[in-house]
Amino acid sequence: MVKIDELDVICTVLSCGVEELLIPEPESVAEPRHHNDDETATVGQTMAVGQTRSVTPRTGAGRSLPPR
Repeated sequence: MVKIDELDVICTVLSCGVEELLIPEPESVAEPRHHNDDETATVGQTMAVGQTRSVTPRTGAGRSLPPR
């Protein structure tokens, strides 16, 4: 993984632009799902004033073990 700051340094040393180093991979990105209007809003979506969203609690049984 390359950090943005490191990418800027690499581009400066190579005298190139970021777009020349990064290659888009559109086939590896999943197509966004289309939601029905009657579905509740998900995280990040805005809701009208007065609308409520039901909260579904998560169970704690799905925790993974720490790395070895």
